[in-house]
Amino acid sequence: MEYDLLMQKAKEASQKAYCPYSDFPVGACVLAESGKTYCGCNVENASFGLTVCAERNAVFAAIAAGERKIIAVAIYSPKLDDCVPCGACRQVFAEFGGDMDIITETKSYKLSELLPARFGGKWG
Repeated sequence: MEYDLLMQKAKEASQKAYCPYSDFPVGACVLAESGKTYCGCNVENASFGLTVCAERNAVFAAIAAGERKIIAVAIYSPKLDDCVPCGACRQVFAEFGGDMDIITETKSYKLSELLPARFGGKWG
């Protein structure tokens, strides 16, 4: 699958973000090993610890659909060209993705570049 399509879906997902506190919408689209894609957006909460990132929402949607391995993720925010995942999202990727591709508007990374010393995970 072309990563351009993943980025387009991430852009569309960012438009659905619920971010009244940060005003920082993010959309993500993951590509599963099956070839299917799953999208997510960030969802904030007044109790900030309950906020969930777009990337984790997309991964969790894939897992809920029966997927077990993520090949790539595209991440988009209209507020930041190189919108890389937070540490929590990187660790979730390690659990389900191995050395997956992480695509932003301007760059591509391998997970190992962004999380060189990951903790556990099946694909570690």
